[in-house]
Amino acid sequence: MFRIGCHISTSGGYMAMGRHIEALGGNTFAFFTRNPRGGAAKEIDPADAEAFAAFCREKDIDRLVAHAPYTLNPCAEKENVRQFAFTAMADDLRRMEYTPGQLYNFHPGSHVGQGVEIGIEKTAEVLNAVLFPEMTTTVLLETMAGKGSELGGRFEELREIIDRVTLRDRLGVCFDTCHVWDGGYDVVNDLDGVLTEFDRVVGLDRLRAVHLNNSLNGLGSRKDRHAKIIGGVMPLEAVERVIRHPALKSLPFILETPNDDEGYAAEIALLRSLRE
Repeated sequence: MFRIGCHISTSGGYMAMGRHIEALGGNTFAFFTRNPRGGAAKEIDPADAEAFAAFCREKDIDRLVAHAPYTLNPCAEKENVRQFAFTAMADDLRRMEYTPGQLYNFHPGSHVGQGVEIGIEKTAEVLNAVLFPEMTTTVLLETMAGKGSELGGRFEELREIIDRVTLRDRLGVCFDTCHVWDGGYDVVNDLDGVLTEFDRVVGLDRLRAVHLNNSLNGLGSRKDRHAKIIGGVMPLEAVERVIRHPALKSLPFILETPNDDEGYAAEIALLRSLRE
């Protein structure tokens, strides 16, 4: 089953999100657990969540990829910023149980001059504090572009974080095509080689979702500037190889391209045609 979707606004609740992605032609989607710039999360209506679960079963919508707010930095130097990571992630993972068995994606954080090793240790510490044995959600560390002091620009950094977490069976990775390209992994000309390297360092069994994005910048630019599927530096043939690759094709693909609804519907339809 080819699962393709995009980010959906949470403003109308779960049912509104389900109807929205169905209208766009998708069968999976991503949503922010709270305002992407931070703040408190809106209370969940259990009846809405129940109706949404029934709607998803009927329409075969699954493999949802919730996204933590961008301001969440588990390895921040400032204690108040780091405390937000503890409290927001713990609250988000509790709320995720209203949609059991889904995915929760977050950026591993920016060490802001403390050094990679300290950043890795701090991010693992937050994960050890918020993961719990009964959870049904899989938490995904996202591959990053390596801009500034952010973690996750190298596969080895993700592996080091995972290795320091006790409940590592609750962890996976979200593979962002723009980020890995900007980070120096040539997914255009050597996708097989990149995935072989990922398997060697992290393990392909950890891959649970793909953020499908083109890039405005060249290989290794470390810029993290997303582009539309047609309109970036990656040719369409390279994108097609990603969605058809045996190691990736069964994963949910989430578009984070700079689009409105019309643009997302067109990209979803295009990608479906490439998988036919």
